[in-house]
Amino acid sequence: RARAGAAWPDLSDEALAARAEDWLVPALRGRRRLADLAGPVLRDALAALLPWERMAELDRLAPARFIAPAGNSVAIDYSSGEPVVALPVQNLFGTAAHPAVLGGAVPIVFELLSPARRPIQVTRDLPAFWRGSWRDVRADMRGRYPKHAWPENPAEAAPLTGAKRRPG
Repeated sequence: RARAGAAWPDLSDEALAARAEDWLVPALRGRRRLADLAGPVLRDALAALLPWERMAELDRLAPARFIAPAGNSVAIDYSSGEPVVALPVQNLFGTAAHPAVLGGAVPIVFELLSPARRPIQVTRDLPAFWRGSWRDVRADMRGRYPKHAWPENPAEAAPLTGAKRRPG
């Protein structure tokens, strides 16, 4: 809301508490445990506070998922206050410009993972990572995961979702 302007309703903790009768009480009906509010129930209750056109704009400005160049869809985690995506580094090969949300104003934080899905690097600037520390990461990962692609220029390489294919 701070970046998008006053046209958005106030959804601060204080505003939500003041309007709990309007949005929370209906969501609680028929639910006996806190776990019953998980997932879409609470999200849908909060979404009902937004007019349809604002909900569409929210989906465009702050999407729930990131579509990687490899074609896979990965959840964007906004819980830390910034958009974070964790995925194997090979899924981002071919990315020359750093992806962002909020109309390009907020870069996505990438938690780059090894083929074993272990963290290897965190970056807010993928092109700088490709030009800089990628060389060291590549050297380390090539030794650990020889069946996976580790190109010298990942910004120009084709994105991958698995190991290299073995010849014939």
